[in-house]
Amino acid sequence: MINNKHVKTPFFTKLKEYGKSRVAPFDVPGHKLGKIDNDLIRYVGKRTYLLDSNSPIGLDHLNKPTGVIRDAENLMADACHAEKSYFLTNGTTTGILAMIMSVCKANDKIILPRNVHKSVINGLILSGAVPIFIKPNIDQDLGIANDITYGSVEKAIKDHPDAVAVFVINPTYFGVISDLKKITDLAHENDIIVMVDEAHGAQFYFSQKMPLSAMEAGADIAATSMHKTAGSFTQSSVILTQGKRINHQKLRATLNMLQSTSPSSLLMASIDVARKTMYFKGEEKIGKILDMAHETRERMKNIPGITVVDKEYMKKKGCFDFDETKIIIKVSELGLSGFEVYQLMKEKYNIQLELAESHIILAIVTIGTSKKDLDRLYKGFLSLSEYYHEFRDKLPKVEFEYMFPETYSRPRDAYHAPKLIVSLDDAVNEVAGESVMIYPPGIPIVIPGEVITQDVIDDIKFYSNKSKALHSDLEDAMITIVDKENWEKYSEENNEL
Repeated sequence: MINNKHVKTPFFTKLKEYGKSRVAPFDVPGHKLGKIDNDLIRYVGKRTYLLDSNSPIGLDHLNKPTGVIRDAENLMADACHAEKSYFLTNGTTTGILAMIMSVCKANDKIILPRNVHKSVINGLILSGAVPIFIKPNIDQDLGIANDITYGSVEKAIKDHPDAVAVFVINPTYFGVISDLKKITDLAHENDIIVMVDEAHGAQFYFSQKMPLSAMEAGADIAATSMHKTAGSFTQSSVILTQGKRINHQKLRATLNMLQSTSPSSLLMASIDVARKTMYFKGEEKIGKILDMAHETRERMKNIPGITVVDKEYMKKKGCFDFDETKIIIKVSELGLSGFEVYQLMKEKYNIQLELAESHIILAIVTIGTSKKDLDRLYKGFLSLSEYYHEFRDKLPKVEFEYMFPETYSRPRDAYHAPKLIVSLDDAVNEVAGESVMIYPPGIPIVIPGEVITQDVIDDIKFYSNKSKALHSDLEDAMITIVDKENWEKYSEENNEL
């Protein structure tokens, strides 16, 4: 049932009032509500700067909200069927760090899939938690990791009954859904907290046509990117919680440790208005984009040399469910890698895709997507197929095998261990001292504490050649390893943290 209290935008409304109040500003920020002339203010206008304030009287404080920020957070919680929400201005990354650090202390076990975002690995390092990795379902045809099964979580809990948390990615970057409610019920039966990385699922809260959200599934806490799929500014996200398992005092203290003391009022205002828009218009608009996405998939299925991934495909692969706002196209039968198509679509047709993998590309549709944009996507792939399909058999086939390295130590130990810098070829069977990943999606090929096999090195070289988005601490062809000869590895006997 629609509640008209959601017409309110408490923080945004107060922010506008302050900007128009003709106050004499002797606080920061230094542009003094747009009184400094520069190229940006001439482009975006003074109103943008009038909305950039830093907690003046009446605008509340994010570190301990008691006024309009609190009111806006309460509306967000209500809209998402949560009991409490926390605004984030440094993205879901901060939310994930805060979730892990406020729930897990050093040496606590956390059950999670290995295809997690780099922020989860950083959360393990900062908290000192011990990961119990679950192997996700692997689609070798597409070269991606998908959901985790109820059975794999059940086995992990049985093997590690002392685990304090289960961490679930729902949905994955590619829109794959786990049976979150069943997993949550199992975890709660064993007195285990359920955390959800819901970075790509903010839209789930605003349409019955979407898969079950983390809060609807009964999860204790979720970090949700409003900016990715619900229309707020980049870096604006929320934490959502429910139930009695979350220590809110510790969560607040952790957030205050991680977040800036000068949070962006523009980002908070964008969350406030995005919530209002999605609450009143989400159901209708999401329905329309689902119809448009379906129509586009059906048209693209007739294009030679590409394979369109849909819910039926994912179900046949054993996945529980699929978010149909994600458009996945397998392109390797054209004789091209996803990385090459990613570049070609931008260079030839001015189409910016979300990401590429070895076999596939990903396009994301939201309520901001137009039919014109989807028509351009279709025409771009049709043109690409006409050009490459003719001689695709003369091009090398894309080969790929998805696997994860063996764990040698918890990430925190390897992060703080003495290090050496070596060439990739000299790193076989050594222990990684850094994370190496492709961004997007930000899933590490190897993390601190994992064994660097020849397969890992081959993967790093493959991505180095195919993608410009390989992220590591060093230059190409070099990697940080643990200096095992000078490393006093953690053991429970010495009780090192």
